[in-house]
Amino acid sequence: MKKSFFVIPLSFLAHILIVNIALYALTPETYKNAFTIAFINLAWFFVTYSLDFYPTARRESFSQSLKNFFKLYILFGLVYFTSFAFLKPYPYSWQYLSLVYLIICALLMLFRIFFYWSRNLVRTKEYVHTRTVVIGRDKNLKKIRRIFDIPKYGYQYMGYFDNSKSNSPTYLGDIESSYEYIFNNNIEEVYCLASRLSKDEIKHIMNIADNSLKKIKIIPDNKELFSRAMSIELYDSVPVLNLRASPLDFEYSNLIKRIFDIIFSLLVIIFVLSWLTPLVFILMKLDSKGPLFFKQKRHGVNKNTFWCYKFRSMTKSDDSDTKMATKNDMRVTKLGKILRKTSIDELPQFFNVLKGDMSIVGPRPHMEVHTKQYETSVEKYLVRHFLKPGITGLAQVKGYRGEILRKSDIVNRVRYDIFYMEKWSILLDIQIITLTVTNVFSNEEKAY
Repeated sequence: MKKSFFVIPLSFLAHILIVNIALYALTPETYKNAFTIAFINLAWFFVTYSLDFYPTARRESFSQSLKNFFKLYILFGLVYFTSFAFLKPYPYSWQYLSLVYLIICALLMLFRIFFYWSRNLVRTKEYVHTRTVVIGRDKNLKKIRRIFDIPKYGYQYMGYFDNSKSNSPTYLGDIESSYEYIFNNNIEEVYCLASRLSKDEIKHIMNIADNSLKKIKIIPDNKELFSRAMSIELYDSVPVLNLRASPLDFEYSNLIKRIFDIIFSLLVIIFVLSWLTPLVFILMKLDSKGPLFFKQKRHGVNKNTFWCYKFRSMTKSDDSDTKMATKNDMRVTKLGKILRKTSIDELPQFFNVLKGDMSIVGPRPHMEVHTKQYETSVEKYLVRHFLKPGITGLAQVKGYRGEILRKSDIVNRVRYDIFYMEKWSILLDIQIITLTVTNVFSNEEKAY
Protein backbone atom coordinates (compact mmCIF):
# COMPACT_ATOMS: atom_id res chain seq x y z
CA MET A 1 0.00 0.00 0.00
CA LYS A 2 2.79 2.39 0.78
CA LYS A 3 4.34 1.87 -2.65
CA SER A 4 1.46 3.83 -4.19
CA PHE A 5 1.42 6.71 -1.73
CA PHE A 6 0.38 9.30 -4.34
CA VAL A 7 -2.59 7.32 -5.73
CA ILE A 8 -5.07 8.64 -3.17
CA PRO A 9 -4.10 12.35 -3.30
CA LEU A 10 -3.95 12.29 -7.12
CA SER A 11 -7.37 10.62 -7.33
CA PHE A 12 -8.79 13.18 -4.91
CA LEU A 13 -7.25 16.03 -6.91
CA ALA A 14 -8.59 14.63 -10.20
CA HIS A 15 -12.13 14.37 -8.78
CA ILE A 16 -12.03 17.89 -7.37
CA LEU A 17 -10.84 19.20 -10.75
CA ILE A 18 -13.63 17.35 -12.57
CA VAL A 19 -16.27 18.82 -10.27
CA ASN A 20 -14.89 22.37 -10.42
CA ILE A 21 -14.16 22.45 -14.15
CA ALA A 22 -17.65 21.11 -14.93
CA LEU A 23 -19.28 23.68 -12.65
CA TYR A 24 -17.18 26.52 -14.05
CA ALA A 25 -17.95 25.56 -17.65
CA LEU A 26 -21.66 24.84 -17.21
CA THR A 27 -22.62 27.12 -14.31
CA PRO A 28 -20.20 30.09 -14.43
CA GLU A 29 -22.37 32.15 -12.09
CA THR A 30 -21.44 29.70 -9.35
CA TYR A 31 -17.91 31.06 -9.27
CA LYS A 32 -19.08 34.54 -8.40
CA ASN A 33 -19.94 33.25 -4.92
CA ALA A 34 -16.84 32.20 -3.00
CA PHE A 35 -18.86 30.69 -0.16
CA THR A 36 -20.67 28.31 -2.52
CA ILE A 37 -17.40 27.07 -4.05
CA ALA A 38 -15.78 26.58 -0.64
CA PHE A 39 -18.91 24.76 0.55
CA ILE A 40 -18.88 22.36 -2.43
CA ASN A 41 -15.15 21.55 -2.19
CA LEU A 42 -15.12 21.04 1.57
CA ALA A 43 -18.25 18.91 1.29
CA TRP A 44 -16.52 16.66 -1.24
CA PHE A 45 -13.67 16.07 1.21
CA PHE A 46 -15.91 15.27 4.17
CA VAL A 47 -18.32 13.09 2.20
CA THR A 48 -15.55 11.00 0.62
CA TYR A 49 -13.74 10.73 3.95
CA SER A 50 -16.87 9.59 5.81
CA LEU A 51 -17.55 6.96 3.14
CA ASP A 52 -13.90 5.81 3.05
CA PHE A 53 -14.41 6.29 -0.67
CA TYR A 54 -10.87 6.10 -1.98
CA PRO A 55 -9.51 2.55 -2.39
CA THR A 56 -6.91 1.46 0.14
CA ALA A 57 -7.16 -2.31 -0.21
CA ARG A 58 -4.98 -3.97 -2.82
CA ARG A 59 -7.79 -6.36 -3.76
CA GLU A 60 -10.58 -3.80 -4.15
CA SER A 61 -12.05 -3.97 -7.62
CA PHE A 62 -14.19 -1.58 -9.64
CA SER A 63 -17.35 -3.62 -9.03
CA GLN A 64 -16.68 -3.70 -5.26
CA SER A 65 -16.40 0.11 -5.17
CA LEU A 66 -19.70 0.73 -7.00
CA LYS A 67 -21.74 0.62 -3.79
CA ASN A 68 -19.69 3.44 -2.29
CA PHE A 69 -19.87 5.30 -5.59
CA PHE A 70 -23.66 5.40 -5.56
CA LYS A 71 -23.65 6.46 -1.89
CA LEU A 72 -21.36 9.29 -2.93
CA TYR A 73 -23.73 10.31 -5.72
CA ILE A 74 -26.62 10.55 -3.24
CA LEU A 75 -24.81 12.37 -0.43
CA PHE A 76 -22.86 14.75 -2.64
CA GLY A 77 -25.99 15.35 -4.71
CA LEU A 78 -27.73 16.66 -1.61
CA VAL A 79 -24.80 19.00 -0.98
CA TYR A 80 -24.73 20.06 -4.63
CA PHE A 81 -28.36 21.16 -4.74
CA THR A 82 -28.16 22.71 -1.27
CA SER A 83 -25.19 24.85 -2.34
CA PHE A 84 -27.26 26.65 -4.95
CA ALA A 85 -29.50 27.97 -2.20
CA PHE A 86 -26.71 30.47 -1.55
CA LEU A 87 -27.07 31.85 -5.09
CA LYS A 88 -29.90 34.36 -5.01
CA PRO A 89 -31.72 34.94 -7.24
CA TYR A 90 -31.37 31.51 -8.89
CA PRO A 91 -29.65 31.98 -12.27
CA TYR A 92 -30.38 28.38 -13.36
CA SER A 93 -33.46 26.18 -13.43
CA TRP A 94 -33.65 23.00 -11.36
CA GLN A 95 -33.91 21.01 -14.58
CA TYR A 96 -30.65 22.49 -15.87
CA LEU A 97 -28.89 21.93 -12.53
CA SER A 98 -30.01 18.29 -12.57
CA LEU A 99 -28.57 17.87 -16.06
CA VAL A 100 -25.27 19.40 -14.93
CA TYR A 101 -25.12 17.02 -11.98
CA LEU A 102 -25.73 14.01 -14.23
CA ILE A 103 -22.84 15.18 -16.43
CA ILE A 104 -20.57 15.47 -13.36
CA CYS A 105 -21.57 11.97 -12.25
CA ALA A 106 -20.84 10.59 -15.73
CA LEU A 107 -17.40 12.25 -15.81
CA LEU A 108 -16.57 10.90 -12.36
CA MET A 109 -17.61 7.40 -13.42
CA LEU A 110 -15.48 7.58 -16.57
CA PHE A 111 -12.47 8.65 -14.52
CA ARG A 112 -13.14 5.82 -12.05
CA ILE A 113 -13.14 3.30 -14.88
CA PHE A 114 -9.90 4.79 -16.22
CA PHE A 115 -8.36 4.70 -12.72
CA TYR A 116 -8.98 0.98 -12.23
CA TRP A 117 -7.85 0.18 -15.77
CA SER A 118 -4.57 2.08 -15.32
CA ARG A 119 -4.03 0.70 -11.80
CA ASN A 120 -4.42 -2.86 -13.03
CA LEU A 121 -2.07 -2.12 -15.93
CA VAL A 122 0.62 -0.74 -13.60
CA ARG A 123 0.31 -3.69 -11.23
CA THR A 124 1.17 -6.11 -14.02
CA LYS A 125 4.68 -4.58 -14.02
CA GLU A 126 7.16 -6.56 -11.95
CA TYR A 127 8.50 -3.59 -10.00
CA VAL A 128 5.29 -3.16 -8.02
CA HIS A 129 4.91 -6.81 -7.06
CA THR A 130 4.84 -7.77 -3.39
CA ARG A 131 6.89 -10.93 -2.88
CA THR A 132 4.91 -13.46 -0.82
CA VAL A 133 5.26 -16.98 0.54
CA VAL A 134 2.79 -19.27 2.31
CA ILE A 135 3.74 -21.43 5.30
CA GLY A 136 1.58 -24.53 5.49
CA ARG A 137 -0.69 -26.28 3.02
CA ASP A 138 -4.40 -27.05 3.41
CA LYS A 139 -7.62 -26.51 1.43
CA ASN A 140 -7.20 -22.72 1.66
CA LEU A 141 -3.88 -22.70 -0.21
CA LYS A 142 -5.49 -23.09 -3.65
CA LYS A 143 -8.05 -20.42 -2.84
CA ILE A 144 -5.47 -17.85 -1.79
CA ARG A 145 -3.25 -18.82 -4.74
CA ARG A 146 -6.07 -17.67 -7.02
CA ILE A 147 -5.75 -14.22 -5.46
CA PHE A 148 -1.97 -14.15 -5.77
CA ASP A 149 -2.11 -15.22 -9.43
CA ILE A 150 -4.31 -12.28 -10.51
CA PRO A 151 -1.80 -9.76 -11.95
CA LYS A 152 -3.86 -6.67 -11.09
CA TYR A 153 -3.47 -7.36 -7.35
CA GLY A 154 0.31 -6.98 -7.59
CA TYR A 155 1.51 -10.11 -5.77
CA GLN A 156 4.49 -12.25 -6.71
CA TYR A 157 3.85 -15.69 -5.22
CA MET A 158 7.16 -17.45 -4.61
CA GLY A 159 5.84 -20.75 -3.22
CA TYR A 160 4.91 -22.51 0.01
CA PHE A 161 6.53 -24.41 2.88
CA ASP A 162 5.11 -27.48 4.60
CA ASN A 163 6.47 -30.43 6.54
CA SER A 164 4.72 -32.80 4.12
CA LYS A 165 7.01 -33.09 1.11
CA SER A 166 5.58 -32.50 -2.36
CA ASN A 167 6.69 -32.65 -6.01
CA SER A 168 4.83 -29.40 -6.73
CA PRO A 169 7.06 -26.80 -8.46
CA THR A 170 5.93 -24.26 -5.87
CA TYR A 171 6.99 -26.42 -2.90
CA LEU A 172 10.01 -24.73 -1.29
CA GLY A 173 10.79 -27.02 1.63
CA ASP A 174 9.81 -27.75 5.22
CA ILE A 175 8.68 -25.11 7.69
CA GLU A 176 12.08 -24.90 9.38
CA SER A 177 13.74 -23.91 6.08
CA SER A 178 11.25 -21.08 5.54
CA TYR A 179 12.99 -18.79 8.03
CA GLU A 180 16.23 -18.58 6.09
CA TYR A 181 14.40 -18.33 2.77
CA ILE A 182 12.36 -15.33 3.94
CA PHE A 183 15.52 -13.41 4.83
CA ASN A 184 17.55 -14.36 1.75
CA ASN A 185 14.87 -13.69 -0.87
CA ASN A 186 13.49 -10.30 0.20
CA ILE A 187 10.07 -11.69 1.09
CA GLU A 188 7.72 -8.86 2.11
CA GLU A 189 4.58 -10.71 3.22
CA VAL A 190 4.30 -14.13 4.89
CA TYR A 191 0.97 -15.96 4.99
CA CYS A 192 0.61 -18.72 7.58
CA LEU A 193 -2.05 -21.45 7.43
CA ALA A 194 -2.83 -21.88 11.11
CA SER A 195 -4.27 -25.36 10.62
CA ARG A 196 -0.80 -26.64 9.66
CA LEU A 197 1.14 -24.93 12.42
CA SER A 198 1.32 -25.39 16.15
CA LYS A 199 0.71 -22.43 18.44
CA ASP A 200 4.43 -22.35 19.28
CA GLU A 201 5.37 -22.33 15.58
CA ILE A 202 2.99 -19.45 14.90
CA LYS A 203 4.36 -17.46 17.84
CA HIS A 204 7.90 -18.15 16.61
CA ILE A 205 7.04 -16.89 13.12
CA MET A 206 5.33 -13.84 14.61
CA ASN A 207 8.47 -13.03 16.62
CA ILE A 208 10.66 -13.44 13.55
CA ALA A 209 8.40 -11.13 11.55
CA ASP A 210 8.28 -8.48 14.29
CA ASN A 211 12.06 -8.51 14.55
CA SER A 212 12.80 -8.43 10.82
CA LEU A 213 10.37 -5.88 9.29
CA LYS A 214 8.30 -8.59 7.57
CA LYS A 215 4.51 -8.43 7.32
CA ILE A 216 2.85 -11.58 8.62
CA LYS A 217 -0.76 -12.61 8.02
CA ILE A 218 -2.58 -15.62 9.44
CA ILE A 219 -5.24 -17.70 7.68
CA PRO A 220 -6.98 -18.86 10.86
CA ASP A 221 -8.49 -22.05 12.14
CA ASN A 222 -9.72 -22.38 15.72
CA LYS A 223 -6.36 -21.72 17.41
CA GLU A 224 -6.35 -19.18 20.22
CA LEU A 225 -4.52 -16.28 18.63
CA PHE A 226 -5.11 -12.82 20.02
CA SER A 227 -3.50 -9.46 19.36
CA ARG A 228 -4.83 -5.97 20.05
CA ALA A 229 -3.53 -4.92 16.60
CA MET A 230 -5.24 -7.77 14.79
CA SER A 231 -7.53 -7.02 11.87
CA ILE A 232 -9.27 -9.37 9.47
CA GLU A 233 -9.37 -9.12 5.69
CA LEU A 234 -11.12 -11.27 3.08
CA TYR A 235 -9.11 -12.66 0.19
CA ASP A 236 -12.04 -13.81 -1.91
CA SER A 237 -13.72 -16.18 0.60
CA VAL A 238 -10.62 -16.78 2.73
CA PRO A 239 -10.36 -14.83 6.04
CA VAL A 240 -6.83 -13.55 6.69
CA LEU A 241 -5.61 -12.07 9.96
CA ASN A 242 -3.23 -9.12 9.75
CA LEU A 243 -1.27 -9.32 13.00
CA ARG A 244 0.38 -5.92 12.87
CA ALA A 245 -2.37 -3.63 11.62
CA SER A 246 -2.12 0.13 12.03
CA PRO A 247 -4.30 3.09 11.02
CA LEU A 248 -1.20 4.35 9.18
CA ASP A 249 -1.36 1.37 6.82
CA PHE A 250 -3.93 3.41 4.90
CA GLU A 251 -2.78 6.05 2.46
CA TYR A 252 -5.50 8.44 3.60
CA SER A 253 -4.06 8.44 7.14
CA ASN A 254 -0.52 8.87 5.85
CA LEU A 255 -1.64 11.82 3.72
CA ILE A 256 -3.34 13.54 6.69
CA LYS A 257 -0.28 12.99 8.88
CA ARG A 258 2.06 14.22 6.13
CA ILE A 259 0.03 17.40 5.52
CA PHE A 260 0.02 18.09 9.26
CA ASP A 261 3.81 17.54 9.39
CA ILE A 262 4.47 19.91 6.48
CA ILE A 263 2.27 22.72 7.83
CA PHE A 264 3.58 22.42 11.40
CA SER A 265 7.25 22.21 10.37
CA LEU A 266 6.92 25.20 8.03
CA LEU A 267 5.43 27.27 10.86
CA VAL A 268 8.33 26.36 13.17
CA ILE A 269 10.97 27.00 10.49
CA ILE A 270 9.50 30.37 9.47
CA PHE A 271 8.49 31.77 12.85
CA VAL A 272 11.07 30.20 15.19
CA LEU A 273 14.17 28.88 13.42
CA SER A 274 14.42 31.94 11.15
CA TRP A 275 15.50 34.13 14.08
CA LEU A 276 16.66 31.47 16.55
CA THR A 277 19.31 29.95 14.26
CA PRO A 278 21.41 33.17 13.92
CA LEU A 279 21.14 33.71 17.69
CA VAL A 280 22.32 30.17 18.47
CA PHE A 281 25.13 30.58 15.93
CA ILE A 282 26.46 33.71 17.67
CA LEU A 283 26.22 32.18 21.15
CA MET A 284 27.86 28.97 19.96
CA LYS A 285 30.83 30.82 18.46
CA LEU A 286 31.35 32.57 21.82
CA ASP A 287 31.07 29.29 23.72
CA SER A 288 33.05 26.67 21.76
CA LYS A 289 34.67 25.79 18.47
CA GLY A 290 32.88 23.75 15.89
CA PRO A 291 30.02 23.83 13.38
CA LEU A 292 26.53 25.13 14.12
CA PHE A 293 24.82 21.86 13.20
CA PHE A 294 25.59 18.30 14.19
CA LYS A 295 24.47 15.59 11.81
CA GLN A 296 24.38 11.89 12.47
CA LYS A 297 23.23 8.83 10.54
CA ARG A 298 20.17 7.25 12.11
CA HIS A 299 17.71 4.57 11.09
CA GLY A 300 14.28 5.64 9.88
CA VAL A 301 11.26 3.84 8.43
CA ASN A 302 12.09 0.30 7.24
CA LYS A 303 15.61 0.82 8.66
CA ASN A 304 16.49 3.24 5.87
CA THR A 305 19.41 5.47 6.89
CA PHE A 306 19.08 9.26 6.91
CA TRP A 307 21.06 12.24 8.24
CA CYS A 308 19.45 13.53 11.44
CA TYR A 309 20.20 17.23 12.17
CA LYS A 310 20.58 18.98 15.52
CA PHE A 311 22.16 22.11 16.92
CA ARG A 312 25.61 21.03 18.13
CA SER A 313 25.61 20.67 21.93
CA MET A 314 28.93 18.85 22.45
CA THR A 315 32.57 19.28 21.67
CA LYS A 316 33.88 17.29 18.73
CA SER A 317 34.85 13.71 19.64
CA ASP A 318 35.64 10.40 17.95
CA ASP A 319 32.89 8.49 19.75
CA SER A 320 29.95 10.77 18.93
CA ASP A 321 28.42 8.11 16.64
CA THR A 322 28.80 5.23 19.08
CA LYS A 323 28.50 6.59 22.61
CA MET A 324 25.16 7.86 23.90
CA ALA A 325 25.28 11.01 26.01
CA THR A 326 25.02 10.48 29.75
CA LYS A 327 24.14 12.66 32.70
CA ASN A 328 26.95 15.13 33.45
CA ASP A 329 28.66 14.14 30.20
CA MET A 330 31.94 16.06 29.91
CA ARG A 331 31.47 16.44 26.15
CA VAL A 332 28.46 18.74 26.59
CA THR A 333 29.30 22.46 26.28
CA LYS A 334 27.91 25.22 28.52
CA LEU A 335 25.54 26.35 25.80
CA GLY A 336 24.81 22.71 24.99
CA LYS A 337 23.45 22.15 28.49
CA ILE A 338 20.88 24.88 27.90
CA LEU A 339 20.03 23.63 24.43
CA ARG A 340 19.54 20.08 25.65
CA LYS A 341 17.64 21.08 28.79
CA THR A 342 15.10 22.99 26.69
CA SER A 343 15.22 20.57 23.71
CA ILE A 344 16.16 23.50 21.47
CA ASP A 345 18.93 21.34 20.01
CA GLU A 346 16.23 19.14 18.40
CA LEU A 347 14.59 21.98 16.45
CA PRO A 348 16.66 21.54 13.23
CA GLN A 349 14.91 18.18 12.88
CA PHE A 350 11.93 20.11 11.54
CA PHE A 351 14.00 20.26 8.33
CA ASN A 352 14.10 16.44 8.46
CA VAL A 353 10.32 16.49 8.80
CA LEU A 354 9.94 18.83 5.83
CA LYS A 355 12.21 16.56 3.76
CA GLY A 356 10.10 13.54 4.68
CA ASP A 357 12.76 11.62 6.62
CA MET A 358 10.94 12.16 9.92
CA SER A 359 7.52 12.97 11.31
CA ILE A 360 6.76 15.35 14.16
CA VAL A 361 5.43 12.48 16.27
CA GLY A 362 6.78 8.95 16.08
CA PRO A 363 9.40 6.63 17.59
CA ARG A 364 12.64 8.46 18.34
CA PRO A 365 15.40 7.49 15.88
CA HIS A 366 18.42 5.75 17.33
CA MET A 367 22.04 5.70 16.24
CA GLU A 368 22.87 2.90 13.82
CA VAL A 369 25.06 1.14 16.37
CA HIS A 370 22.22 1.08 18.90
CA THR A 371 19.73 -0.24 16.35
CA LYS A 372 22.08 -3.16 15.67
CA GLN A 373 22.39 -3.74 19.42
CA TYR A 374 18.69 -3.58 20.29
CA GLU A 375 17.28 -5.47 17.30
CA THR A 376 18.90 -8.65 18.62
CA SER A 377 18.43 -8.05 22.34
CA VAL A 378 15.00 -6.37 22.62
CA GLU A 379 11.88 -8.25 21.61
CA LYS A 380 9.86 -6.61 18.79
CA TYR A 381 12.30 -3.69 18.61
CA LEU A 382 12.11 -3.47 14.80
CA VAL A 383 8.31 -3.11 14.79
CA ARG A 384 8.87 0.59 15.58
CA HIS A 385 10.64 0.92 12.22
CA PHE A 386 7.37 0.43 10.36
CA LEU A 387 6.80 4.14 11.10
CA LYS A 388 8.75 7.29 10.35
CA PRO A 389 10.77 8.38 13.39
CA GLY A 390 9.58 11.46 15.23
CA ILE A 391 10.95 14.55 16.94
CA THR A 392 8.84 13.51 19.92
CA GLY A 393 6.78 10.45 20.70
CA LEU A 394 4.42 8.74 23.10
CA ALA A 395 7.30 7.04 24.92
CA GLN A 396 8.99 10.40 25.49
CA VAL A 397 5.94 12.10 27.04
CA LYS A 398 5.40 9.01 29.22
CA GLY A 399 8.83 9.49 30.78
CA TYR A 400 11.00 7.20 28.65
CA ARG A 401 13.39 9.72 27.17
CA GLY A 402 17.07 10.31 27.58
CA GLU A 403 19.75 7.95 28.75
CA ILE A 404 18.98 4.22 28.73
CA LEU A 405 20.25 2.94 32.07
CA ARG A 406 18.34 -0.34 32.32
CA LYS A 407 16.96 -2.79 29.79
CA SER A 408 13.46 -1.94 31.03
CA ASP A 409 13.97 1.62 29.70
CA ILE A 410 14.28 0.50 26.07
CA VAL A 411 11.70 -2.30 26.49
CA ASN A 412 9.05 0.14 27.75
CA ARG A 413 10.01 2.64 25.06
CA VAL A 414 9.38 0.00 22.39
CA ARG A 415 6.04 -0.93 23.97
CA TYR A 416 4.84 2.67 23.84
CA ASP A 417 6.07 3.03 20.24
CA ILE A 418 4.13 -0.07 19.19
CA PHE A 419 1.04 1.13 21.06
CA TYR A 420 1.29 4.46 19.23
CA MET A 421 1.55 2.69 15.88
CA GLU A 422 -1.53 0.60 16.60
CA LYS A 423 -3.66 3.45 18.01
CA TRP A 424 -2.53 6.41 15.89
CA SER A 425 -4.88 9.32 15.27
CA ILE A 426 -4.24 12.97 14.43
CA LEU A 427 -5.77 13.84 17.82
CA LEU A 428 -3.20 11.61 19.55
CA ASP A 429 -0.43 13.46 17.68
CA ILE A 430 -1.77 16.81 18.88
CA GLN A 431 -1.99 15.54 22.47
CA ILE A 432 1.62 14.30 22.36
CA ILE A 433 2.86 17.62 20.93
CA THR A 434 0.98 19.53 23.63
CA LEU A 435 2.45 17.34 26.41
CA THR A 436 5.93 17.74 24.89
CA VAL A 437 5.69 21.54 24.95
CA THR A 438 4.34 21.66 28.52
CA ASN A 439 6.92 19.17 29.83
CA VAL A 440 9.98 20.51 28.04
CA PHE A 441 11.20 22.71 30.88
CA SER A 442 10.43 20.27 33.69
CA ASN A 443 12.34 17.27 32.31
CA GLU A 444 15.92 16.46 33.09
CA GLU A 445 18.67 16.74 30.50
CA LYS A 446 18.13 14.17 27.79
CA ALA A 447 20.64 11.86 26.20
CA TYR A 448 19.92 12.36 22.54
